[in-house]
Amino acid sequence: MSDQSELEKLLQNNRDWAARIKQEDPGFFKRLSQQQSPRYLWIGCSDSRVPANQILGLDPGEVFVHRNIANVMSHGDLNALSVIQFAVDILKVEHILLVGHYGCGGVHAAMTGLRVGLADNWLRHVADVALKHQTLLDQVDTESLRHARLCELNVIEQVFNVCQTTVVQDAWARGQPLAIHGWVYSLFDGRVRELGMDVAAQDELQPSYQRALAGVPPKGKRDE
Repeated sequence: MSDQSELEKLLQNNRDWAARIKQEDPGFFKRLSQQQSPRYLWIGCSDSRVPANQILGLDPGEVFVHRNIANVMSHGDLNALSVIQFAVDILKVEHILLVGHYGCGGVHAAMTGLRVGLADNWLRHVADVALKHQTLLDQVDTESLRHARLCELNVIEQVFNVCQTTVVQDAWARGQPLAIHGWVYSLFDGRVRELGMDVAAQDELQPSYQRALAGVPPKGKRDE
């Protein structure tokens, strides 16, 4: 299929989707165009297999989304910080969902030292997580399970980072309702696993962090 044919197919897909939505809900696009008032900010991986709205079962306009390779929250990333600030201060979201996924290629590259190019510098954040928790990871028998454990540990650490941003700290200080949650999505069954990393106030951060780390199983799958 030529590039032009592929683009034409995408455009036709868009027309079909718009027509179907309009038939199912004639007022949908009018409502959508007037405002967005999401309750959730999703910070997830750029992986094309992890679409936020579909996983949550939400329509356009119901979730604000930021994605990057391996769902990293770096304090030097002005893009991510700007998204969080807009979501918290302007949109007044009530929940920030930091969502990783099992089978993450970025996490695997960081774990194994696989060079992928410029992104190696970004994935250094995940490699640092692996170094921080090397003792736990060394207890895991197989590479596939070690990969899964690092996906979980990376989410826990990135939630901690989100909670440490000035935006979140200021929101809590002024009493704004805001909770941050750490989840991992499974490509194998479409289900989200909660990691026990749920923080709604500054004094909850350390206890939640310690509980979440204690809940990372060195043996077996999380559901077992």
